Amino acid sequence: MSFELETAAHPENLRRVAIEPLSRVEGHGKVTLLLDEYDRVQQARLHIVEFRGFEKFVQGRPFWEIPVMVQRLCGICPVSHHLAASKAMDQIVGATQLTPTAEKLRRLMHYGQILQSHALHFFHLSSPDLLFGFDSDRARRNIVGVAAAHPDIARQGVLLRKFGQEVIRVTAGKRIHGTSAIPGGVNKNLSQEERDFLLADIYPVIAWSRDAVQLIRRLFEQNLSLYTSFGRFRAHTLSLIRADGAMDLYHGGLRARDRDGHTLFDHVEYDHYWDYVFEEVKSWSYMKFPFFRSLGPEQGWYRVGPLTRVTQCDFIDTPFAERERREFLAFDEGSASGATLAYHWARMIEMLHAAEMIKELLHDDDLMGEDLVTSGTRQERGVGMIEAPRGTLIHHYRVNEDDLVVRANLIVSTTHNNQAMNEAIRAVARQYLDGRKLSEGLLNHIEVAVRAFDPCLSCATHALGKMPLIVELLDAGGVRLDAISRDN
Repeated sequence: MSFELETAAHPENLRRVAIEPLSRVEGHGKVTLLLDEYDRVQQARLHIVEFRGFEKFVQGRPFWEIPVMVQRLCGICPVSHHLAASKAMDQIVGATQLTPTAEKLRRLMHYGQILQSHALHFFHLSSPDLLFGFDSDRARRNIVGVAAAHPDIARQGVLLRKFGQEVIRVTAGKRIHGTSAIPGGVNKNLSQEERDFLLADIYPVIAWSRDAVQLIRRLFEQNLSLYTSFGRFRAHTLSLIRADGAMDLYHGGLRARDRDGHTLFDHVEYDHYWDYVFEEVKSWSYMKFPFFRSLGPEQGWYRVGPLTRVTQCDFIDTPFAERERREFLAFDEGSASGATLAYHWARMIEMLHAAEMIKELLHDDDLMGEDLVTSGTRQERGVGMIEAPRGTLIHHYRVNEDDLVVRANLIVSTTHNNQAMNEAIRAVARQYLDGRKLSEGLLNHIEVAVRAFDPCLSCATHALGKMPLIVELLDAGGVRLDAISRDN
């Protein structure tokens, strides 16, 4: 079979099938398949069809507005953008070391975000496929169907997300688009009442998180050959890592490994990330394609996110999550650690880790401290990096002498995973669609592969002016009368 990565031979002779829109993902996207006369797949591509130009919108704005502005990129992971931008602005104001209260409050906010986002994705968006089957009745394959057939699972998913949202509310001021992280620190602490409110529910939350890890493990055990082979491919990996090798979702140095697990670079300070990561633009997507400079655009693409973080760290420093990490790595002689569907398992391990970290932080009196902000020598450039729920997130800004932003570059988690998602859908197309008559159930296999990455498509679209523009004139019957196109 000829399976082109870029351009199918003689596309005019091929039949085009579009999955549009992709369902149960954040944002708008589609997948296109090109089939020959024998229903063999000659090309499969993930396209992002919306554009959000925040890198341009923020230019000319005072730098202290940016942490609040950029989180409008998304209503699901605003905390990630809020904190990444705040970390960049910490560098602008010279805050090389936050106060203990500011550092811990930001971390608490971030773990609340990890908890609610992972719960939303697993229980609401992905569990219908996992519990009912990829080609089950689509009328049932949704959260309403899960609530009817598995009410306890649905209820735990709702309560886990609700608790994460409450953590965000008390730390950020609002459940969505809060304002507490500012350049150099935070603008509020935690009251005793707020701390007691969260402590009242944290132990059930940890228990439900442990249940979620066991649920996805059972699904792997019951569907071993499917779950470990579905959409499988090999990839380089990238994540932040703590100085001692532990998983750290808030801060650390960059670690990258190749497809064979060999270290490419380790503990790299992220404020010079561009020496290691570069971005390519392609004409058929608003999303950019990052790659490792040392390997080039063809071979240097990589994946990020929960599966990378869980397999790439040396250990997790909370006991329940670390035990689950070890069992995950040992499962079926390591077969799960490279499986696309193992993103769900790793995601639940991280959710458990977040719950344990929230408990640990809530017992720390520094959360109620009064020393909230610090500063130092003013800088013109700031880079903030964080491990968002979906993977490594980069915010990079330049600020002029008038305190106005003159340049911004955001590389979001889904952008890092762009090529990896395309590889996953190609692998699924080879396995399940090639040479077969297509059905809704078979096409849902493609969506299942995309959902495994938990993409946030609205966050990932920034390549302004790079897509070709096509304007078509149609008559009342839909017949094309004329067309004008502009190449990239």
